[in-house]
Amino acid sequence: MASPTEPERDPEPTSTDPRPAPAPWGPASGVGSLPGTDPAEALRIVLGELPGMPHLHELPARGAGADLIGRSAALLVDLAVDLTPAGWRLVPRGGVDLRRAQEFLARDLDALHDVAGTHRGPFKVQATGPWTLAAGLERERGERAVVDPGARRDLGQSLAEGIGAHVAEVAARVPGAQVVVQLDEPSLPGVLQGSLPTVSGFGRLSAVEASVVQSELAAVVAAVPGPVVVHCCAHRAPLDLVRAAGADALSFDLGLVQDLDALGAAVEAGTHLLVGVVPGTDATLPAPKATASRLRAWWRELGFSADELHEAVTLTPACGLAGATPAYARAAMTHVREAAEHLLPE
Repeated sequence: MASPTEPERDPEPTSTDPRPAPAPWGPASGVGSLPGTDPAEALRIVLGELPGMPHLHELPARGAGADLIGRSAALLVDLAVDLTPAGWRLVPRGGVDLRRAQEFLARDLDALHDVAGTHRGPFKVQATGPWTLAAGLERERGERAVVDPGARRDLGQSLAEGIGAHVAEVAARVPGAQVVVQLDEPSLPGVLQGSLPTVSGFGRLSAVEASVVQSELAAVVAAVPGPVVVHCCAHRAPLDLVRAAGADALSFDLGLVQDLDALGAAVEAGTHLLVGVVPGTDATLPAPKATASRLRAWWRELGFSADELHEAVTLTPACGLAGATPAYARAAMTHVREAAEHLLPE
C-alpha cells in the first residue's frame, strides 16, 4: 500500500500485453473483391501489395455464395436465404446454397489464419450494408425486402450481430489486427432516388425518405464493433447522409464525387476518407507520382493544408477488382500503395 504522502501509481505497461496497440488508418487498401478463386493466393497478394492496411478478399468467381449478396447472407443470424432463378430470397430455413456461402467464408477464415496470422495493424473486412442487402433479397412472398420496414429492421439487426461474430473470428485468427469493417452500399443512391427495379423488372420501387435511410443505417453502424467505413462507388453517393449516420470513414470513387462541400465537411468533422483513384477494371495506369499530384490538387481545392493529406486519406481502387484481370488487379494495388508513398511530406 502506498504511504499517505506518496500518490499511488498506475502499473507500468508491459511488453507482453497481447492486445494490439491502436493503429491509424493505413496509407493504401483495397475495396474488397479480387479475380481468381484461391483464397490463400489472394491473401498473399494483398499482404504483399497492401501491407499497411490489407483486407479480407472476396472472390465472386467461385460462384453463387461468393457474390456480394450471398457472402453477406452467410453472416446473418437466425435468418436464412436460398437462391432462386431471380436471385437470393429469404426463406424459413437454408439449404445447399446457404451452406455453400458459409463454406466459402469458412475457407477464407482458414486461409487468413495460415497466411496472415502474424499481421499487426489495421485489417479491413467487408460486408454488404443493410440497404443494399435489403435491396438484393426478396421476401418469401412478394417484393424485395427493402420495401418492408419490418423486414429491413430484422435484416439490420441480424446483419449487425453476424458482423460482430465475424469480426471476433477474424480477430481470433489475427490477434495483432485492428479490425475495420466496411459496409458496401452501392444501392444507396437508388434507394433514395426510387430507381431500383421491382422483382418483375417492369416498374421501380418507391423512394425511401432520407431520414429513414439515415436512421436505419445509423442503427447498424452503431451496432458494429470497431471503426466503420461505408463504401459507395455509385453516382451521387450520399456522403453527407453516410457521415451523419455515424460512419468513421467514407469510401468513394474520386472521379464520381463532385460535392466538395460534403467532402470538406467530412474532413473538418474528422471523418477519414478512402479515396478511389484508379479504375476497378483494366485500364492504362498513370505513374503513381501523377496520381499523388492529382490528389494534392484536389486537396488544395478542398482548402486544406498539404501536410494533413497523407493522414486524412487512404488510397484505394475506385471499386472492387473482381472484373479485372489478375495482372491488372495486382498492378492497381501496387499503384495505390506507391502513390500513397508520394503523399508523405518530404
